Amino acid sequence: MQAISLTQTNLAYNAGMKTGRPSKLPRSDFGARLHAAREAAGLSQAQMSEKLGIHQTSYAAWERHTVALRPEQLKTVADLCGVTVEHLIGTEQTTKRGGGPTGKARALFERVSTLPRSSQQRILAGVEDALMAHEVRSARS
Repeated sequence: MQAISLTQTNLAYNAGMKTGRPSKLPRSDFGARLHAAREAAGLSQAQMSEKLGIHQTSYAAWERHTVALRPEQLKTVADLCGVTVEHLIGTEQTTKRGGGPTGKARALFERVSTLPRSSQQRILAGVEDALMAHEVRSARS
């Protein structure tokens, strides 16, 4: 009788698979930003370390421990990851977007937001109908 293999050997390699053993230590804030930027850029630690001219374990320590980098290293890392130095060190100012309606429309929607949900839904349905009608009229013109 022939043995039956219980392992699946036909699984395709997935490039998005995480490699290496998970660390027991949490990342520093800088390390977390560095790790996220590197992964978003699609680079491995080995590729980053090669481009920086350092050993992979040294680079891995940058992502895991509190480290002091030279300004030129910080600039190179930011360039490789396609982010700003300010983003890496956590001082990047986020621009506040003016969201939502302005003026009278904002005041009306703030009043609507204080109503019970069922009333809000009826009012919003009416607004959506009015907007749809306006878009249809505009399209005909």
